[in-house]
Amino acid sequence: MGISLIFRIAAVGILVTILSQILKHSGREEHAFLISLAGLILVLTWLVPYIYDLFMMIEELFTI
Repeated sequence: MGISLIFRIAAVGILVTILSQILKHSGREEHAFLISLAGLILVLTWLVPYIYDLFMMIEELFTI
């Protein structure tokens, strides 16, 4: 897990926040929600392999 992943997550968070605020102020709350949901799904797809590796390491640790 590199520092680049943290920067990508932060960039997505900033971008989603800005877009959501713009859409909310223009009266498009539904689109703002969808943008937030898309950002969450994107970040989760980046994190799933690391979470899987964490669980595999914990399983190996306790099966010694």
